[in-house]
Amino acid sequence: MLRIREQQMKVFEVAAMQSFEDEMVEHSEEFSPTLCQVLGEKQLRVALRQTIQRAKDYGFTNRGPIRLCIELMFLCGSGFDTDPQYPEVGKVLNASGDQMQRAKLISEEINDYIENVSGMDGINVRNALVALAKLARQPLTFSVDNFVAEISQEMSRAFPKKASYIGKEGLTKLINKGCVEARMYDFPETRGDALLVIMKFAFGHECTSDPLYPWVSQTLNDKKIVSPAARVKRLEKKALTWLDHVLARPRQEAQG
Repeated sequence: MLRIREQQMKVFEVAAMQSFEDEMVEHSEEFSPTLCQVLGEKQLRVALRQTIQRAKDYGFTNRGPIRLCIELMFLCGSGFDTDPQYPEVGKVLNASGDQMQRAKLISEEINDYIENVSGMDGINVRNALVALAKLARQPLTFSVDNFVAEISQEMSRAFPKKASYIGKEGLTKLINKGCVEARMYDFPETRGDALLVIMKFAFGHECTSDPLYPWVSQTLNDKKIVSPAARVKRLEKKALTWLDHVLARPRQEAQG
């Protein structure tokens, strides 16, 4: 009888988890409709499962705190917990204490970020993505010796409110992370460095493995692309295509 009860409990847990995931799919489609439509339900569920597990790793087991982590995923990228762009989030997640209290602190921090950085209806984010897309299309050259200062200046021009929020230390950490990863793929300096840094600035520091942006890892791991320079060019093209697609949707909806 005990064995049957254990099996029944497992079935109940699986059913409850599936129900919650279905609920979070609906919530995600309301919270970030454009990205979810571009992503598709199958890939969205991959991202949701990863974030739900990540939330549990920090002791978030209640529905509200888990849902908060899912919203953070869309706002900051799937690596929101370790991203140098959002250090306060990581601090609270790693702190001890009641999960509801920690979730409240994170929610307050993110609400402040949305109000002062993202802007009403994400207008500042949209403007920044337009500026970053324009930057990526320009034949910019960065000096190797002064790369950090030069790319920091360009990022600050594109999204001044976010650059100010992150601060010099956070920006430097993000830039260094992008440069280290660029060397892993043998990307040519400094165009490859700039591409990865800008993508991390726009999509989150784990964008190269983020299930929200599967085209990034697919391009980086495409064995048919032999030349690092060709890989950079392909990644640039896909990033611009994605940005153009996403940025066009609000205009189309508004016109409709």
